[in-house]
Amino acid sequence: MIRFATVLYSLIAYAAFQAVALYGVGFLAGVLTPTSLDGPPRSPLPVALAIDLGLLAAFALQHSGMARPAFKRWWTRIVPEAIERSTYVLVSSLLMIALYVHWQPIGPVLWRAADGWPRNAVIGLNLFGWAVLLYATFLIDHFDLFGLKQVWGRMTGAQARKPQFYTPSLYRLVRHPIYVGWLTIFWAAPVMTVAHLVFAVMTTAYILIAIQLEERDLIDVFGATYVDYRRRTPMLIPRPWRTR
Repeated sequence: MIRFATVLYSLIAYAAFQAVALYGVGFLAGVLTPTSLDGPPRSPLPVALAIDLGLLAAFALQHSGMARPAFKRWWTRIVPEAIERSTYVLVSSLLMIALYVHWQPIGPVLWRAADGWPRNAVIGLNLFGWAVLLYATFLIDHFDLFGLKQVWGRMTGAQARKPQFYTPSLYRLVRHPIYVGWLTIFWAAPVMTVAHLVFAVMTTAYILIAIQLEERDLIDVFGATYVDYRRRTPMLIPRPWRTR
């Protein structure tokens, strides 16, 4: 019964993330969703800005804080280790839902892609960002990233494998293709309002900070191997002519 509940919990967490990600496509683009990043203002500027920054800060603190090894060591004294990652995914999804519900649009429009091929090109670039993001998760083990592999290993009694360092496909071009995908999604907007710009600037700042925290943890795990990888591989902007 406990095993069944564990599997069900991990599947619910995974389904919640998938639903949140799918909603996010419409939320960021402003199509087919009840709420959106852009739109007519509903609150005075100081109030709207405070709410939006608070929502972004809450997500950033949770997303990076719960991912740190020290927090995981403490957290797994409370929750079973098998569902630690699923819990992380579920909490992240709930915070994203809160952002979708409570986000305050702020006008005016700063720029708008012209109708026709310019708008279609920006939308295409946005969708390309989603494709890069999804592909990059599978390169490093999609099901481990979202907690399903840990639960399956617990069910089958499989021995947890020591982390292995490898650089498949996009990871030979940049160290963080997942973040490249996110940045493309955030900035490739056919309509850029003040709210969208605040969102893009703050999430970019968070990503740059998160990379430093993640790479510190990776150096602790992989040592000189990761230091050498970081030295010869760009962080976010590929340089194919220098890639070996």
